[in-house]
Amino acid sequence: MKAVVQRVTSASVRVDGEVVSAIGPGMLVLLGVGRGDGAEQVERMARKLLRLRIFPDDAGRMSEALGDREILCVSQFTLYGDTSKGNRPGFSAAAAPEVAESVYLEVCERTGARRGVFGADMEVDMAGDGPVTLLVEV
Repeated sequence: MKAVVQRVTSASVRVDGEVVSAIGPGMLVLLGVGRGDGAEQVERMARKLLRLRIFPDDAGRMSEALGDREILCVSQFTLYGDTSKGNRPGFSAAAAPEVAESVYLEVCERTGARRGVFGADMEVDMAGDGPVTLLVEV
């Protein structure tokens, strides 16, 4: 399982021009589910996201976890795109959609994340809070 985590002041997801989910300060998580990901990876990713210390303390150091802030989680199978053998990405390492959806929903449930619409063509807007973007793999 892979995630791109962006610290944000706000983020939202639109489907067909309508906002389906939005958050204030917190993190935008683009989540990719790989073949073989299951309960163990769900637990590890949820724990990691909730404990990730990427928010500034009173001294400005990144040492605070999520706390009362929010998470917006968007499914992102393209994190498993492989371009090592050409210019068109292959997605054979990504989980099948029916498996990926249940794993994605479980991560959202365990983290209390708001979410996009699995499999939809989404527009994701975000206002980054500093240049804080991390790749998390479990």
